[in-house]
Amino acid sequence: MSLVRIFILLIVLISGQVVNSQKNAVPLKRKDSFFGLHFDFHAGKQDKNIGETLTSGMIDSLLTLVKPDFVQVDCKGHPGISSYPTKVGTPAGSFVKDPLRIWRDGTAKHGVALYVHYSGIYDVQAIQLHPDWGVVNAEGKIDSNNTSVHSAYTDQLLIPQLKELSKEYGLNGAWIDGDCWATVPDYSPASLKEFSRQTGIITVPRSSNDSGYAEFMDFNRKSFLDYVQHYTRAIHQFNPDFQVASNWAFSSFMPQPVTVDVDFISGDLTPDNSVNNAAFEARCIASQARKYNKPWDIMSWGFTMSWDRNTLQTQKSIVQLTQEAAEIIAVGGGFQCYFTQNRDASIKPWQIPVMKGLGDFMRLRRQFCKGAAPVPQIAVLYSGEAHRRNRGSLFSSDGLRAIRGITTALLDAQQSIEVLMEHHLQGNMNQYPLIVIPEWDYLLPSFRDELLNYVSQGGKLLVIGAKATRMFEKEGAVEFKAQPTSATRYLGLNGNMAALEGLAQPAVLLKDTKPVGGLYDGQDFRFHSIPAASIAKYGSGQIACVFMDMGNNYQDNQSTTERDFLNDLVHELFKDPVVNVKGSHLVHVVVNRLDRKMIIHLINTGGQHANKTIYAYDEVPVVGPLTIEIKHSRPSRVMLEPEHKELQYTFIKDKITVKVPQLAIHSMVVVE
Repeated sequence: MSLVRIFILLIVLISGQVVNSQKNAVPLKRKDSFFGLHFDFHAGKQDKNIGETLTSGMIDSLLTLVKPDFVQVDCKGHPGISSYPTKVGTPAGSFVKDPLRIWRDGTAKHGVALYVHYSGIYDVQAIQLHPDWGVVNAEGKIDSNNTSVHSAYTDQLLIPQLKELSKEYGLNGAWIDGDCWATVPDYSPASLKEFSRQTGIITVPRSSNDSGYAEFMDFNRKSFLDYVQHYTRAIHQFNPDFQVASNWAFSSFMPQPVTVDVDFISGDLTPDNSVNNAAFEARCIASQARKYNKPWDIMSWGFTMSWDRNTLQTQKSIVQLTQEAAEIIAVGGGFQCYFTQNRDASIKPWQIPVMKGLGDFMRLRRQFCKGAAPVPQIAVLYSGEAHRRNRGSLFSSDGLRAIRGITTALLDAQQSIEVLMEHHLQGNMNQYPLIVIPEWDYLLPSFRDELLNYVSQGGKLLVIGAKATRMFEKEGAVEFKAQPTSATRYLGLNGNMAALEGLAQPAVLLKDTKPVGGLYDGQDFRFHSIPAASIAKYGSGQIACVFMDMGNNYQDNQSTTERDFLNDLVHELFKDPVVNVKGSHLVHVVVNRLDRKMIIHLINTGGQHANKTIYAYDEVPVVGPLTIEIKHSRPSRVMLEPEHKELQYTFIKDKITVKVPQLAIHSMVVVE
């Protein structure tokens, strides 16, 4: 956008003279929403003159130009200070205007749903006023940040404040932040009393080495779920139309069945490497949302920052944010973007051109994304059981580097994948031509048995990692005569080598077991090697084992050899996917069905999104031409959307072949 156009836009924003043709429309429910904006600034005690430079004209112009389905605005952040004149909680220092009233009036006029950003467990002020509301750690010290779900905080502040927001402002809902990810083991008297009552364990475990510690962690997880159920039911009883999400609940942070009455599932990405993070997190939530019929969305941060210098923030470009959005909407989710407010709760008008660009991008794609279902191809197992055993925290996405790296490698190889947990795969394995086990070191015996039954009946299983392969030694037709060792080895494949660090499992391949690649002691094919992988028959199916950990390597020191090695294994096991894309390794592929149409999403992942030293970039190299082969009956037509261009195709033996001349950020091949 030229400087002249930006200048004109700012004049319009300040004057607030733009007219919106959708004024007085009925706000969409979250299940019908697709694009939203999020604003917060976590008000503190020192913040005064709240609302001083915020005007209704700003809000009117923003909503007119951007046209979001919903907006989320600041209400109470982690400091526990409310940025509106609350009568229930602790308000900020002083107010010139009520920003929440300005937002409510503006969004109501435009028919836009309004939610608030509300910090739940994480509330510093609440604990300062009521020390008995704080979590107590194993040493008996009160946590200064996080409240206890066994305290009076929920009934005396959280629920009353949500009711105040509903009654006084007519809000559509709340996005509860600082909730599951802020939950820690609680040694408060009320918690320990309830733990003993529920489990019969009298001696309290204080560390992971103590007897009963696993039970104590599970008790704390259940207590958090009881807390969320308590406040959601309370606000639903008060106002059935008030919609609530607990940030990151039932996502990668919480890989378990949805058992409480949240209205939608949502989370916000880390500000760096967000394209790859979006691809992974979206697939985790999408599988939950489909099974439990929940609306969902993911929030990108509109800026990049360094965690060790969090004041150093740089606005992302439309190019960056649309790449992130594409990864999310391609698998059926909604998208929202976070922009910070000023300390007086006002917005930053200069950022609105980026918001408008996002809005334009989203509206063009809505009809091809919302409500779509994946065509089952490759299932990547997210083992909630293994994750719970290995992590030290209650709810977090720590310890997922392996599955993240392997997911990215498969996507970089143009594979269409879903990330599925045990409760998604159980009873549904035969839908998937290939299931991948990405370095998990534990599987429930019953789940392992079901996997082997799936393979025996013709399924294909790819087991990756030194410890993971040990669970399938017999079935994989290999012998392990030594324990895994950690070292630097060199993956050799097709005349190329890549350095790998981590655990490797020496393996002896039994008769008829096929070797794939080698792990070399030195960076030379003349040196000693052990098999990198193997493929063996098991019943009517096949099991492939990769004897080296690869996920961390692809996160930290990825190479084309690693990507191609995994892709070659996939092609050995899964020879006839629904879609093949050729022409660039920078393209992520998603295969969906929607209204009897097959929709192939193509996402250009070029650019510097994974480079932590680059905060903002405004150019992604165009890729193409791309050749797309699609298993399908003869179509009535093939379209490229949202460009709305009809594509010429050839049709031979139930296979369509089309060429896409170029791919900018995100386009879809729609087969009708």
